[in-house]
Formats: sequence, structure tokens, C-alpha cells
Amino acid sequence: MIAEAVERIFREETGRIVAGLIRRSGSFDLAEDAVQDALTSALKTWPTEGVPHNPGAWITTVAFRKLIDRARREKRYAALDISFDIEAQVFTEEFEDDRLRLMFTCCHPALNQEAQVALTLRTLGGLNTAEIARAFLVSEATLAQRLVRAKRKITGARIPYQVPAADQLSGRLEAVRSVIYLIFNEGYTAWRAELSSEAIRLGRLLDNLMPEQGETIGLLALMLLQESRRAARVDSQGRMVLLEEQDRSRWDRAMIAEGIRLLDGVLRLRQSGPYQIQAAIAALHAQDWTDWRQITVLYDELLRRWPSPVVALNRAVAVAMSEGPEQGLAQLVEIDGYYLYHATRADFLRRMGRVKEAAETYRRALDLVENGMERDYLERRLREVTGPA
Repeated sequence: MIAEAVERIFREETGRIVAGLIRRSGSFDLAEDAVQDALTSALKTWPTEGVPHNPGAWITTVAFRKLIDRARREKRYAALDISFDIEAQVFTEEFEDDRLRLMFTCCHPALNQEAQVALTLRTLGGLNTAEIARAFLVSEATLAQRLVRAKRKITGARIPYQVPAADQLSGRLEAVRSVIYLIFNEGYTAWRAELSSEAIRLGRLLDNLMPEQGETIGLLALMLLQESRRAARVDSQGRMVLLEEQDRSRWDRAMIAEGIRLLDGVLRLRQSGPYQIQAAIAALHAQDWTDWRQITVLYDELLRRWPSPVVALNRAVAVAMSEGPEQGLAQLVEIDGYYLYHATRADFLRRMGRVKEAAETYRRALDLVENGMERDYLERRLREVTGPA
């Protein structure tokens, strides 16, 4: 019970707390270490004293004290901003602003985009190194090196901890949006609602900071439309349900309405980008009947302007749904290390009645999949083509 409470705080509040402590210390490492120390203290203290009424404020207070202690030991105390009232144990709007400041700091042009995204996911998204490495399809060691280099670059180049001036914002927006969408995708694919909610919240903040940006609005619409299906993505037994098999009455209609309203509003800006096109695809999925041919047309446009093997894979699925699995199979482009390629190919083969090939391909997908719910789904499909063990 206590461990679960600490885990919840880590996932939901770490980004806010770390961001505030970074501004006060000027150090990523000091801030992260202080929060880790505070979480360790919670694991030791809460079993006997009970979970505080406001556990997030408790962690914030203890982390700030740990920060001061560590800064004194390392002779960095003079550089601290100690204006925060640690006895008040409340969150302020300042903490909300800190996350936005931190996001733009992490997305400074002095860092390459991979480092920008990785660092922001680590500090703001509450993801650990293994989770970020999986998102990037790289090893943990490689990702850890990127994080270390990024922090050193920020320190060495004295990159300011602030939201840039208006004339500098546009250059960092692409990386900021990539960060938000990667956080959302991690929450969506791993069934971690708190991360998806955090990404949507950050998307709203970004839209408030820079209104009338078509791609920001498109991103927010895309996330809302995808998130609207969360309740229907699992059945009563907790098993994954594919989009075409979902009970659409369980979709969040208010979220769908907001997403479509945002998408309709962005059309007047006369802008068109990948997030807006993906949002248009998601809007078609949100209807009572799915127009797969129109979805294929939108994927054609997405591929033409922003080529991607994953987009090509999704287009092949749309072709299979509108023209049949044979045509979908003909459109597939191999992505050998990507389990969804093999899972998709296996599904086409299953629907074509080529069960032996389907079984072999499902096994290849199972060798690559990491998510437990997705593994369970693939195992069920494998049993369908091989029969009971």
C-alpha cells in the first residue's frame, strides 16, 4: 500500500517537483537526487506515520530540505534560491510555470533533438531510462549516455532556465511537441493514464502560451481523440481490444467533441502539418462508421510529406480494411525489429487463411513484444491459428 502510494507520487508529481528544484538549484542532478532521497524517506516514514494528507506537498518539502543539505555538503548553497517557503507545504502556480520553463530549457537548440526529447521525458514525464530507451528503440546504456551529455551541455553552455522570448519560441516548438507526444504515446501504449493526462495537460499549456499554432492545436486534438477510446481498449476481463472490435458506446463523447471542435477550428488557420493530418485520421476513427478509404487518402498525404515506415505500416492496415488483407500484405514494408510489423503481417496472413505462416509470424512478434497486455493478445491470436496446446 505504501509502496503504491510512493509510486503514484513518483509518476504524477515528480516532474513538477524536479522542475521547481532545478530552478532553485540550477542543477538537474541535485534536483533529481533530492527527489529520490525524499521518495526513499517516504518509504521509510509512511509505514509507521501513515500517508500524509497531501503527499505531494510532503515530498516537495522533504525534497527541498534534502536539496539544501546536499548543496551545503557540495559547497553550492550560496547559489540556491531559498525563497520557497518549505513550511507552507503547498503547490503554487510557480511550480506549474517551472515545468514549462524546464521543457523549453530541455529543448534548447544547443542540444540535438534526441537529447532534447530524452531529457524532457526523464525530468518532466516521470519515465525511467528503460522506458525512454524503449521509446527510442535504443539500448539503456546509449540512452543514459545521452542524458549525461545533455545535462553537461546545459551546465557547460549556461543555458538559461526560462521560457524564451517570442522571437525564439518557434524554433523550439517542434521538439517540445515531440516531447509531449512521446509522453502521450508512452501512456497510451503502456496503459498508464497519468502519463497521457500529463501530456494532454502540457499540450493545453503550450497552446495557452502560443495560441493560433495549427500543429499545437492539431496535437492536442489528436491526443484527445485517441484518449477518448481508453475505456473501450480493454474488455471486462482486462484484455486488449482492437479499435475495430471496441464497444463505441464506451468512448468518451465529450473528449471526442472537444477534439473535433479543435480540429475544425484549426482549419481557418490555413496550416497543415503531420499532427493535424493524424488528428483528422483519429476523427474519422471516432465516427460511428469508419471510412477506411478516406483514412487511406490521408495516410497517402502523410507519407508524401513526411515519409515514415510506421506511417507506411498504418497505411497498409487501412488498405487491408478497405480492400482486403491480400492488398494490405502487398503494401507492407518490412520493419524487422518492430513487433507491430510482425503482428500486423500475422493478422493479414490469419485473415487470408495462411495459418502456418501466421503462426510463425505471431511467434516472431512475441519474441519482440514487451507490453504484457499486447503479449496476451498475441498469444490469444496464436492459439486461434494453432489450436489448444
